[in-house]
Amino acid sequence: MEARATAKYIRVSPQKARLVVDLIRGKNAGEAMNILHFTKKRVTREIEKVLRSAISNAEQKSENVDVDRLFVSRAYVNDAPRQKRVRPAPFGRAYRYQRRMSHVTVVVEELQD
Repeated sequence: MEARATAKYIRVSPQKARLVVDLIRGKNAGEAMNILHFTKKRVTREIEKVLRSAISNAEQKSENVDVDRLFVSRAYVNDAPRQKRVRPAPFGRAYRYQRRMSHVTVVVEELQD
């Protein structure tokens, strides 16, 4: 039995979010929460919320799920639409830059014997 949670349009670049998601993939849910709690990255708060939501979805899905046996089976970050912005430049020109966003998905499963 698997449960999933997704957070969309998080204001962080996918490259930075993937660094944190790679730390928790394949880990026990409790251990993943502990890793996220002590990792010093800004995106860890959002990923921790997604992981909590996935665990809660697993509890909601089945009454007899053991939370201690849940592990992060899949966790991935996809690109979201980019916000295009303009920055003033010398001599009346303008430089374009992009503000990147991410979609974070975490899937938890119960460990089978």
